[in-house]
Amino acid sequence: MHHPPPFDYDAVLLVSFGGPEGPDDVMPFLENVVRGKNVPRERLFEVARHYERFDGVSPINSQNRTLLAALVAELNSNGPRLPVYWGNRHWHPMLEDAVTQMAEDGIRHALAFVTSPFGSPPGCRQYLEDIEHAQQAVGDEAPAIDKLRLFYNHPGFIESMADRVSAALGEIPPERRERARLIFTAHSIPTSMAAASPYEHQLREACRLVAEPLAVSYSQWHLVFQSRSGPPAQPWLGPDILEFIRRLHDAETIEDIVVAPIGFMAEHVEVIYDLDVEAAELCDELGVNMVRAGTVANHPRLVRMIRELIVERMDPAVPRLFLGDDGPWPDCCPEDCCRMHDDVAENG
Repeated sequence: MHHPPPFDYDAVLLVSFGGPEGPDDVMPFLENVVRGKNVPRERLFEVARHYERFDGVSPINSQNRTLLAALVAELNSNGPRLPVYWGNRHWHPMLEDAVTQMAEDGIRHALAFVTSPFGSPPGCRQYLEDIEHAQQAVGDEAPAIDKLRLFYNHPGFIESMADRVSAALGEIPPERRERARLIFTAHSIPTSMAAASPYEHQLREACRLVAEPLAVSYSQWHLVFQSRSGPPAQPWLGPDILEFIRRLHDAETIEDIVVAPIGFMAEHVEVIYDLDVEAAELCDELGVNMVRAGTVANHPRLVRMIRELIVERMDPAVPRLFLGDDGPWPDCCPEDCCRMHDDVAENG
């Protein structure tokens, strides 16, 4: 990938997953997501029914519009004053259209902020490949685009998530708060994907970094997974959130849980359906009080973090911020990191 010299960048590209914004968008969106994958048509109809509960509208695009506006304001106020573009992988505004507009505007060297803090085939490698495909579609006039580093242990991400979790814990009566369990969730992926990526380690490290300043002990927090798909015989990361809540309830008396979707940057139907519908209904059935923490979305500290990532990339003399023992993730992932196999379906 091209690496411009310091201060040679002239734009920022916000890259996200995308989501439907009305009933007529749902099936075309889902078809985009699974294009080239061996996904049964029945599975698409099943997922489409989840969207029907929300009138076919995913909140992810709305949240990204707010994030885009906040980032533009942050850069205009504190610099660098770069234009910001937005392109999605699977729904409008599409990534190829954004790169086309950048080329027409004369952009030559851009930085891409991808709304995925963790390294995995669907959460990092596929974004890189889709950016390259968009560049190839645009042709010789397409700008060079460098992805900003993974930020799972950046203070901006950790502090934003900790603030969301703290607010959720605050909804539990004080006399019960110390006994509450904190359940972090992330998108499950096949174990073969996980073995070839830093995904699970980075998730656990981020959970630890969020829990420690909130005085949530190691025995009080848990990492579980959601949104499993694919053939039943294929091993995926677990435990599943519903299985875990049942097991925890059967093993001991629990009154309160906080569910924090640390693996997702923005609200979308997958998060809402899995947590606010299925997990909430299960907790009601079991008599457990569930409080759901929000995603980091457009938290002001996260917006400042994006600017910090841009500034550090433009000037090698700027310190690279991080928490914990891993150090900052490198600008360019190792060549074989998060390589996807042809027989493994993508999940987003």
